[in-house]
Order: sequence, then C-alpha cells, then structure tokens
Amino acid sequence: MNIKGIVIDAGHGGDDPGASGNSIVEKDLALKISQELYDKLKLLGIPVYLTRTVDETLSPSERTDRILKAFGNDKNVIVVSNHINAGGGDGAEVIYALRNTSTLSNLILDKLNEEGQNVRKAYQRRLPSDTSKDYYFIHRDTGVTEPVIVEYGFLDSSLDDVNQLKNDYIKYADAVAEAIAEYVQVPYISDNTYIVKAGDSLWSIARKYNITVDELKNYNNLTSNLLSVGQLLEIPQNAPTEEYKTYIVKSGDTLYKIANDNDVTVDELIKFNNLNKTSLSIGQKLLIPLTNENSSKENYINYTVKAGDSLWKISQNYDVSVDELKRINNLMSNLLSIGQVLKIPTTNNSNDIEYIVKSGDSLWSIAKKYNTTVDELKIKNNLTSNLLSIGQKLLI
Repeated sequence: MNIKGIVIDAGHGGDDPGASGNSIVEKDLALKISQELYDKLKLLGIPVYLTRTVDETLSPSERTDRILKAFGNDKNVIVVSNHINAGGGDGAEVIYALRNTSTLSNLILDKLNEEGQNVRKAYQRRLPSDTSKDYYFIHRDTGVTEPVIVEYGFLDSSLDDVNQLKNDYIKYADAVAEAIAEYVQVPYISDNTYIVKAGDSLWSIARKYNITVDELKNYNNLTSNLLSVGQLLEIPQNAPTEEYKTYIVKSGDTLYKIANDNDVTVDELIKFNNLNKTSLSIGQKLLIPLTNENSSKENYINYTVKAGDSLWKISQNYDVSVDELKRINNLMSNLLSIGQVLKIPTTNNSNDIEYIVKSGDSLWSIAKKYNTTVDELKIKNNLTSNLLSIGQKLLI
C-alpha cells in the first residue's frame, strides 16, 4: 500500500467523556493510547496526525474536518479512532467501513490477541434508516479514507478487561502500530522500544513497565539519569533470573515490611512475583530475590529530614539520584515528613580529615581554614545548625 498518512483519532474529549467506570474514563484512556500509537508510528517514519492532543470537545463535523484536512481525502489514508467499550462484555473488537475490507481490522485483532487481549470480532454496522450508509460518522463522513474504530476492551467487564486496560494499554497501542506497519509494508521496530516524551524520567518509565531504574539503565547502557525527548529506550521483557527464596505471608505483613526485612525494594517484590496489587493474604507465597553475598556492601549515613527538605534537594546535596534515594529507602512517592530518617549512600573517602573542634572555633573559621564552605561542612556532617561544641568531631 502506498500509504499517504495515518490519522489517529482519540475518541470523545472535553464535555464528552464517553463511557466511564472502574476508575477508567474513556476520553482519557483513548488519548493515552492515541499518543502512544502516534509516537510509535512516528518512530517508524510513517506520516501521522492526531485529531486532538488535549482534553477538548470536538463536534462530529469538527472531528471529520480535521481528519480530511490532515492528508486529504485519499484512499491511501488510514484513520484509527480509539475507544473503550462498555456494556459488560470482554475483549477487543474493530468496526470497519462498508467501503473497505476486513483485512486491516482482523490484523489489528490478531496483534492484540498476541499481546494477551482476547478478541471478539471485526464487523461493519449499517445505518438503520439507510442501510447503504455506515452507522458511525467516522466511517460515513470521512470520504474515501480507510477508517477503523478500535474498541480495546470493556471498562465494565466482569472478567480481565479492566486490569488489562489499566496495565497493558501501551502494549495494545504497540500492537495496533505493528498491525498498521505490516498492512502498509513498513519495517516494524520491536514493541519493547519506548520513545521518551516531555516530562518522562527513568523512574516514571520504570514504574510504567513494572521494572527497576537500575534494570532500565543497565539494559540501555546508560551512565546517568538524564533523558532527552525523542530518545529510544529498550524495555527489558524477560522474567527475573536471580536466585530466590520462598516466603509465606503472615498476619501483619505488608510488602514494605517484607521488603525491609529482606533488604530488597517493594518494586523488586512486585516485579519478581508479577503482582498487580499491593495487598497480601495470609499464607500467600512470595519469591524473595537473593542478593549476591559476595558483592560489595554500600555504606550509608542517616539523614534526618528537616523543614524545607525535598528528595531532589537532598539528592543534590549528597550527589545521589532521587531514584537511588527512593530505592534504598523503599519510598513509593516523593513525599517526606519532618523527622523522617533516610539512608544516604556514601563511600569511605581516605581524603576526609577528622577535625576536633577547639575553643573559639566556628563553622566559618574552619571552612575558611580548609578552603571549603559552611554549607559543605554542614552537609558532610549532617548539621542542622551552626552551633559547635568543644571536642566535637567534624569530617572535612
């Protein structure tokens, strides 16, 4: 197919939320899927356009006008209108126009099925008052383009659709991209490729894919936490290969407690056990990844959180990343409380000088003597004020 362009339509929007239920709002999830699909098709070098990039209200005529203006009214233009179904069913379905064949629709369903979503059917729907016309305006009013409506699953399903829509929508967007690439005969980049967007961080991407920041960095040979918009990251798909021990959940256990007791992170427990929720049940078996006992041990100092502190500020002061602070302290958010004690990774530095405070000393005089700053002395020694006492030990 001599493809001219792909128009991605994020269904509903603005004053029209579409269906909602189980903490899913159709207009929001449709936009997320559409943005993922847009990024993937752009990566493949296929001309692509989004009918909406924000939560805005579009009338049917405004929507179809944008569709037809994107690449023109041409049979080599594909339109993918993304939606979430409701009505108590389960699985994905695709509706195609009367003027087209089911080839693309069935290809999309095949790829979704490969990603674990059960599929219903590809079909056409006619307008009851005039059966020569399509029921949906996306089909009826889009000229000679090839439009499909993709319903990714049911947000009110009693089966597995709800969790799949929440957790696997990125995989489903990739599946549709792969189907389109195959249909228009464009080489496809593997579905474990992620394109960095504005606002992304290694931590947010790792959380999205249920992996650790270290795994993401190691897999991509990254030496820092800095990312750039448009950067390609490969997402590791293999199950953990570490050795493990089995733990039986007891009364009073939480993931946080078990993680702390076994010197692992909550994220590692969730990933290693393929958990989709944080609640536990008594008698449940958990696999605890074992660390290499011959590996070098990290050294830590304890830091007490003060008013005005933030993870970012502390990370800057101690030359450690926010992600590392969160990993070491099993933090699930960036929120801190005054008086909270954090472990700060450090290494023994043979260049440190131990100084004994004498009468008449001040932080300023000591800093000046050793060509450093008061702030550096306070950070190095975890001081919360400028007061010193005779005989006190300071590291320079």
